[in-house]
Amino acid sequence: MFRITSVFCLALTFSAVAPAQSKVAIVNFQKAIGDTDEMKKTTATVEAKFKPRQDELNKLQSDLQAIDQQINSGKLNQNAVAELQLQGQRKQRDAQRLSEDLQAEFDRERQDVLSKAAEKMQKVVAKIAEEKGLDFVIDTTQAIYFKPAMDITADIIAAYNKANPAK
Repeated sequence: MFRITSVFCLALTFSAVAPAQSKVAIVNFQKAIGDTDEMKKTTATVEAKFKPRQDELNKLQSDLQAIDQQINSGKLNQNAVAELQLQGQRKQRDAQRLSEDLQAEFDRERQDVLSKAAEKMQKVVAKIAEEKGLDFVIDTTQAIYFKPAMDITADIIAAYNKANPAK
C-alpha cells in the first residue's frame, strides 16, 4: 500500500511540475551500492572475517551427520548409541549457538556497512543530480516504466568510486 501511495504522490507531484519540463533520471540504488569498489572490497573483508567461524559451523554440521550415520548403521550396541546421541545433542546445541551468534554479528556488521554506504551514495546522487540539472532522481523500485537512457546507475557508481576509493 505504501509503495502505491508513494508512487501515486510522486506521479501527482511530477504531473504538477511536468509543464516546466522537469528532468528526471532513474538509479538502481541497491545495485549502485553493491557494485562500488568499496562495497566489493568490504564484502570480501567481512566474508574473510567470518570464514573461520563459518568453517567451524560447517564442521559441527558434518560431525552431526557422521553421528547420525553411525547411529542409523545398526552396528552399535545401546550404550554406544546413547553416548553418540548425547554427543549429538551437545554438538547440536553448539551449532545452534554458533549459528545464531554468527548470524547476529554478521547482520549487525552488514547493516552498519550498508547504512554508511547508503549515506555516502545519497550525497553522490545529489551531486550528480545537481551537475546534470536533474529535478528528480527516482529509484528503479519506485518506477513502473522508464527508458533505459534515463538510467544513471553507471554514472553514480563511477562517481562514488572516484569520491570514495576502496582502501
